Amino acid sequence: MAFQPIFNTLTKQIYSHEALVRGIHNEPASAVFTHVGDHNLYRFDQVCRVTAIKLAAELGISTFLNVNFMPNAVYRPELCIRTTLEAARTYGFPLERIVFEFTEAEKIADFAHLQAIVADYSQRGFAVAIDDFGAGYAGLNMLADLQPDLLKIDMGLVRDIDQDNRRRAICKGIVAMGQELGIGLIAEGIETRDELRCLQDLGVHLFQGYYIAKPSFESLADINPDLY
Repeated sequence: MAFQPIFNTLTKQIYSHEALVRGIHNEPASAVFTHVGDHNLYRFDQVCRVTAIKLAAELGISTFLNVNFMPNAVYRPELCIRTTLEAARTYGFPLERIVFEFTEAEKIADFAHLQAIVADYSQRGFAVAIDDFGAGYAGLNMLADLQPDLLKIDMGLVRDIDQDNRRRAICKGIVAMGQELGIGLIAEGIETRDELRCLQDLGVHLFQGYYIAKPSFESLADINPDLY
């Protein structure tokens, strides 16, 4: 795992760390996923959760921890969550600081099943985030039928937003929608100060991307000092 911080520009503090899949020699996620298929998807999902929680505890992460999960790998949420609960107990990581996020870019085989997963995790007190919002299969339909706590605005909408009126208008609408529904917003893929400032002006305060800090392999990254 590598860890990439999500920074709150209002409080000037790290809000969360996202655990990102890496190979044992820091190979990128794309290289790891070439070895994942239907035959080992469930096992891979479970191992990733445990590894993220174990490393987060060892690194002394005191913020939220964003853990990615694969909806198509979860057969029965009440059974699949047991591994997560056991890992949190074993390594002493507080359950209330775990945020589950799933990517909108993954085609969901059974949407009703995804609804059941989100409902189960929410009932247990976990926060749930939709990753890559605006880039995936379901879009607004998914948002209407689920009740996520957080939306991560896809980097495709963030890129050069300070120079693009259309992207600004779309993100302005997402911010208004999030405020109306009580959903927190994270802008991901931030690479420049101008992108960050433009989104701040729109009302976004949580940011993730290379301008904030690059992912750090099995360690915690240093935040860009210009943000303080």
